Amino acid sequence: MPGTGKLRRRSSVITEGVERAPHRALLRAIGLTDHDFGKPIVAIANSWNEVVPGHMHLDRVAKKIKEGIRTRDGVPLEFNTIAVCDGLAMGHEGMKFSLASREIVADSIETMMQAHCFDAFVGLASCDKIEPGMLMAMARLNLPSIFLNGGPMCIGRLGDKRLSTGDVFEAVGQYSAGKITFEELRMVEMYACPGPGSCAGLYTANTMAIVAEALGLMIPGASTIPAVDSKRLDAAYRTGLTLMELVETGLKAREIMSYEAFMNAIAVDAAMGGSTNAVLHLLAIAREAGVKLTLDDFDRVSKKTPYFVDLIPGGRYAVEDLDRAGGVPLVMKKLLEMGLMYGEALTVTGKTVGENLRNYEPPTPRMSQVVKDPADPISRRGSIVVLRGNIAPEGAVTKISGVKNLIHKGPAKIYESEEEAFRAVMNREIEAGDVVVIRYEGPRGGPGMREMLAVTAAIVGQGLGESVALITDGRFSGATRGLMVGHVSPEAAVGGPIAALRNGDTILIDAVNGRLEAEVSVEELQKRLKSWAPPSPRYTSGILARYSRYALSASLGAGLP
Repeated sequence: MPGTGKLRRRSSVITEGVERAPHRALLRAIGLTDHDFGKPIVAIANSWNEVVPGHMHLDRVAKKIKEGIRTRDGVPLEFNTIAVCDGLAMGHEGMKFSLASREIVADSIETMMQAHCFDAFVGLASCDKIEPGMLMAMARLNLPSIFLNGGPMCIGRLGDKRLSTGDVFEAVGQYSAGKITFEELRMVEMYACPGPGSCAGLYTANTMAIVAEALGLMIPGASTIPAVDSKRLDAAYRTGLTLMELVETGLKAREIMSYEAFMNAIAVDAAMGGSTNAVLHLLAIAREAGVKLTLDDFDRVSKKTPYFVDLIPGGRYAVEDLDRAGGVPLVMKKLLEMGLMYGEALTVTGKTVGENLRNYEPPTPRMSQVVKDPADPISRRGSIVVLRGNIAPEGAVTKISGVKNLIHKGPAKIYESEEEAFRAVMNREIEAGDVVVIRYEGPRGGPGMREMLAVTAAIVGQGLGESVALITDGRFSGATRGLMVGHVSPEAAVGGPIAALRNGDTILIDAVNGRLEAEVSVEELQKRLKSWAPPSPRYTSGILARYSRYALSASLGAGLP
């Protein structure tokens, strides 16, 4: 197994020597004994809570991880970190705190790990910002470490309908358009979320879990196991065992988080139609790992990677269906066979990607309707498209999985906040052909770069998903469908060109050629921007005040410096 050899225990700083008697006394108070002081002390950073469906079961998963650690003679100690549910935070001021929480998760884990001299750690999490926050902490700390997610929620069922969280948001739009009754809306609400786990489709939470596996930071096949499946507890036990192997050999996180590993993760995301948030998070994780990653990398990989996994929201199947079909190893093996994966990239198993996949055989009977033949894909190119132009000189991002019309030209309807745009949609002010522009929702402007799911789902629910486009310096939920362009950079709050757009300007979105243009002359744009003045800060204290002052551009991952 690769690595630098057995590491000196960091925990010896608090367990060895006469001068550490006070430290040992405190450790005895939590139940440790002389027998434990000579062993590796490893952390489980767990985001369990009673608020979020994706996290409500993680206490049980953590117990199994501890069993694996103890089997290999480690001392596991668990601590918790925060976890924001993007679904619960959606559509109101709470969403401004979501992306900022990613930084808090990373910072809090770093703080606990460094203050208490842990030798290694397991990151245990579900949901959108907690998973990347833990991966950022892994990169920052560069210790033996491994990740495990809580698993996807099972698909909801209402008669012969298969439901997930995104369907509830879209049902709100259907109700506002008079397409369904209140009772029908209520039935969708009642049956869409049947229990624990990350929302059932390939939304951001499941995308980031899959990305973690593709990066090599999770045991193969674990990311797609449903939350309620007993195999997840087995994966938890094996995760504990594997962490102790990493401790024994000294294999550290950054040895796994290479440039090639990030290319593998991007390829898997492109092949599966994953969330655009993966772009934002991978940029931030790579920055922590010291890996130079840019939007051009996403564009280049996506252009040559076929999109061949048919998952909600762009497709028909849930992540639990992908698990039955063979999970991420099946997708990675197909990409490897096409020469689209770096087989030499290291993983937490101590083996390379190629070695892990060498003897992999998918389950039988094979579910070829979920993972299609890459030679006959859903699309010849991957799902992520980077756009540039006079609106977004630093770039913008869209996801084309499930989108029929990749080119849209229409008049701009400008809104200065998500709430303003949502009211316009619900009041039926948006018409076919329009380009909805939501600005001042970027990392600094929002602040917090909110997701626009309430708006986009209402547009789709009203039957306008194929005839209306949207651009924003904010973000989109992984549940978003339609031609929706986010991460427009530079953002409006720092004087980006999106701030100069006016109602009625003709906007061209060309996802075929990667163009995002306003049909406005250079001279006119410059004239408008000269008269622009930055808005007053929306927050003057707390985390959002700091975020609005220091957040990086979305093109750099929207983290804090």
